[in-house]
Amino acid sequence: MTNMNKVTVDDSFWELFPDAQVNILYVDGIDNHDSEKNLAERKKLLSEATKEADKFLTNETFRLNPVIDQWRKAYQQFKKKKGARSSVEALLKRANQGRKFEPIDPLVDVYNSISLSYGVPVGMEDRDHIVGDMHLGQVDGGQAFQPVGADEDEPTLPGEVCYYDEKGAVCRCLNWRDGQRTMLTPDSKNVVAVIESVNEEQTKRANEAMEELSKLITKYFGVKPSQVFHLTKDNPDAVVPKN
Repeated sequence: MTNMNKVTVDDSFWELFPDAQVNILYVDGIDNHDSEKNLAERKKLLSEATKEADKFLTNETFRLNPVIDQWRKAYQQFKKKKGARSSVEALLKRANQGRKFEPIDPLVDVYNSISLSYGVPVGMEDRDHIVGDMHLGQVDGGQAFQPVGADEDEPTLPGEVCYYDEKGAVCRCLNWRDGQRTMLTPDSKNVVAVIESVNEEQTKRANEAMEELSKLITKYFGVKPSQVFHLTKDNPDAVVPKN
C-alpha cells in the first residue's frame, strides 16, 4: 500500500508562478489491465477528443496558438532540458499533424482524451511507487531520474521545476517526462492525477477537465475518486483522504 500522505507545492514554484493552480485527484483500487470490453469505446473517446482539440489549433503557425504560446513562455521561467515542452503541446502537435491516437492502456487513454479535449497538461503517477510525499518545486539538481523508455539515469538540472519525492524526480519539467519508477502500468491500483494551470483562463479549463476526468474514471473503472483539490499559494497541500 502507498506510503504517500500528500502532495505539496513548494514556495519555489509559487515564486515563479504566483497565479498558478495545481489540481490534484486521488484514486484507489483501479484495475488498469487492458480490456477488450471497452477498447472500441476508448478508440472513440480518443477520436472525439482529437476533433475537440481543433478549437485550440486555430492559428496555422502552431507555436502561435495560445495554449502552445502560454506554456512555452512558462517553460522559459526555469532551467529545463533542451526540447522540454508541456505534455499538452506534444499531444496537440500530433493532433495538428492529423495523426491518429491509438489506445495505449485504459488510464492513459482516458487522461490523454481529457488533455486533448480541454487543452490542459494531465499527468498521472502510481502512488505505490512514490517514496514519502510528492512535491512540485524548483530543485537544486541531481535528483535521480530514469525516463520512461531510457536505460540510463538522467538527473534533474539545478533550477528545474519538477515533481519529486524522497527517492528522486517523479516527473521532470512540470508535466514533460515521466520516470520509469512511478509510471502507470497495468498493475497500477492507487494513483494521483495532476493538472497544472498558469493563468485564470487555463484554470477554468483545468477545473472542468478534472471534474470530467473524475467522471470518466468512475465510468471506466467503477471506482469513485477523491474530491478535486485546487492547490494555490495560500493552500499548497493536498492530503490523501483516509478511507
